Amino acid sequence: MDKLQSINPANDQLLQTYSLDNEHVIQDKIEQCGHQQYLWTGVKLQQRISGILTLARLLRETKTQQARLITREMGKPLQQAEQEIEKCAWLCEYYAENAERFLADRWVKTDDLESFITYQPLGCIVLIMPWNFPFWQVFRAAVPVILAGNAVLLKHAANVSGCALAIRQLFLQALVPVDIFQVLLIRPKQLEQVIAHPFVQGVSLTGSESAGKSIAAIAGKYLKKTVLELGGSDPYLVLKDADIGQAVTACGESRMLNSGQVCIAAKRFIVVDEVYDDFKRQLLNMMQQYLPANPLLPDTRLGPLAKPSIRQELHTQVMQSIQQGAILEWGGEIPKGPGNWYMPTLLSEVTPGMPAFDEELFGPVSVLIRAADEEQAIVLANQSFLGLGAAVFTRDVENGRKICRDRLQVGNCVVNGFVKSDPRLPFGGIKNSGFGRELGQPGMHEFVNIKTVVVR
Repeated sequence: MDKLQSINPANDQLLQTYSLDNEHVIQDKIEQCGHQQYLWTGVKLQQRISGILTLARLLRETKTQQARLITREMGKPLQQAEQEIEKCAWLCEYYAENAERFLADRWVKTDDLESFITYQPLGCIVLIMPWNFPFWQVFRAAVPVILAGNAVLLKHAANVSGCALAIRQLFLQALVPVDIFQVLLIRPKQLEQVIAHPFVQGVSLTGSESAGKSIAAIAGKYLKKTVLELGGSDPYLVLKDADIGQAVTACGESRMLNSGQVCIAAKRFIVVDEVYDDFKRQLLNMMQQYLPANPLLPDTRLGPLAKPSIRQELHTQVMQSIQQGAILEWGGEIPKGPGNWYMPTLLSEVTPGMPAFDEELFGPVSVLIRAADEEQAIVLANQSFLGLGAAVFTRDVENGRKICRDRLQVGNCVVNGFVKSDPRLPFGGIKNSGFGRELGQPGMHEFVNIKTVVVR
């Protein structure tokens, strides 16, 4: 099919059809991106900062409009969609406040007359972004890239093409008179010709492990810098001295956010024997409070899954885990009728070898894993090919800090809370969860030429 379709996942209604870019249009957009990026490098940093602050203002002024678009295209409950827009505005303001410091030349004392490190733009950066946070994922990658003097070519997920075009309009309004944010309406198979173009100097992808491997191979072929933020099967360790109420609240909220469609959501609850039954009872009670409802209503906490394929894969993983010995405590059902709905689900007595332990479950499914003690909990947590985030719940904060710092093999870790991205802190994973970092100062330095200058 030579079209991209946006379909409301709550009721299966077609929202919009978009024509794919042909070869001529693709080349024209890349050429335009390259020429505009050259002009952008001549724009003073203070003017770039002013544009990003305008972007933050526009986001807040159109928050309701943008949030409704997110909800209609991918099913996120409206209140959470509004929070996503607010977070994008915060990110803009954070980088506007800190860009001058992050990009300032750094002087180094050597035997020469002068030695310093300078941070210069690279060119056009391709952003390959997912549907689950259709504004946030784009903004957290694009804003530091653009402030550093680069331009952006966005290949968004097909089901949120409306969001992609809305984001382009926001950048067009804010960053006058240049046009450094292009949207490519293309299929994944067309990405190689984009990445191969000489104007393109980097690729940032947030997505699945398989997508990451494919794009990394293409980028490597053409020697283009790459940042990959891939999936996670985040372990949350509940130790015997944990505040169970606090742990249940944090674990449940993290797992159910965005209907469970979050890379850094809590996904494996590893609970020591002494508190396993109490944790299970309280978590079950909490999950039963999440009722599927129209995501456009302000009080809805559980919307549909974004696509039928996601729901089917999730249900298959649940059923296979049950066949292998997991206990279904609640849910595990596909409701009848239109839309991609899935009931909140709790699996207990999950063990290694089951899909619920070994794979990422992208949906409202909580997984309970029993550990004999703290040491076994840590071993089980690290028994994964993914390494995005993790959490530890304990009243002994010093012990929790040591476990997070020294023992857990992940890129992001929290004591007595759940993992979430923050513009002020670098974000990313290890192992098959990807490489490189977004956010914070490291995120701004991923796509710059870190140039050494020496005067003798």
